[in-house]
Amino acid sequence: QQLRQDDWLLAAPDDVERFRRLQQQLRGFDQPMWEIGERFTRIHDALGRGNYELAVFHWWKIEQTLRNAAMKRPQRAANAQAFFLDGNYQRLRTEFESRDPGRAWAAFEEAKGICQACHHAEQSAFANDQALFELSAPAAYARPDNKQ
Repeated sequence: QQLRQDDWLLAAPDDVERFRRLQQQLRGFDQPMWEIGERFTRIHDALGRGNYELAVFHWWKIEQTLRNAAMKRPQRAANAQAFFLDGNYQRLRTEFESRDPGRAWAAFEEAKGICQACHHAEQSAFANDQALFELSAPAAYARPDNKQ
């Protein structure tokens, strides 16, 4: 079969070049962080609708995305593990699964703080200054100790 002009991967001279091109296309940590941010926004929307199954689904996808990102950028894996994967993920998932609005919204607020703390630890605190982190629990579920 003749290669076409857009066969950018198949036209590579060897497997080493093909893998290099794939690695370049898959990028580093920025793309997974974008997906995580988008899914975190969707959790907020799902909780606002009382759609706990959808919130749990996006929470699970965030966990998968973060594991994949840590594989691509091993130097970021320690903080991904410490802040999220080593206990906070499952604990907060349980709160979303509870279907209790107070517990689920408290988990959302806690997750937001965990994300911000990890960004700070990664010397990426600039990422905390975006609209995503202005999302918050409705006033009826806000805790007095949360900065809103």
